[in-house]
Amino acid sequence: MKDIRLRLFNEKDLDEVVEINRTCLPENYVPYFFMEIYYKCPEGFWVAEDIINNKLVGYCMWRVEKTFSNFSRSFKRVKVAHLISIAVIEKYRRNKIGEQLLLTGIKSMKEKYNVQECYLEVRVTNYPAIKLYEKHNFVKVKILKNYYKDGEDAHLMALNLV
Repeated sequence: MKDIRLRLFNEKDLDEVVEINRTCLPENYVPYFFMEIYYKCPEGFWVAEDIINNKLVGYCMWRVEKTFSNFSRSFKRVKVAHLISIAVIEKYRRNKIGEQLLLTGIKSMKEKYNVQECYLEVRVTNYPAIKLYEKHNFVKVKILKNYYKDGEDAHLMALNLV
């Protein structure tokens, strides 16, 4: 990750983040959605910046939710972090940038928002991402049928932080 630094998102980053999202992912969000996430959860929105070329090469954004635990059988709601989106420009992949974004986001969500769990959705065919999440102790909770617009299923994966 030489010459790459992680930092919190700021409003000036919006256009670059939207472009990374459009370039890297089939699920695209409108700009105001990114800003809504940022305003509600600023410590959960991270970017990876190539400091030599002065451009963003990746991002992750999380939000805080109150929902039923993926690990407890009780019907008590808990505070969880939901990874909404994570992406790294293809040219910069396989340099652990995505992994560092993931870990930085988890740490920030735990420290700043005191979440008890993290969860995410991932395409069942996105084997590199699934492998990364499992490496960091995320477990497959269930399959979400036809989750994506194109009809592909998703794994709901979760991480217990308590």
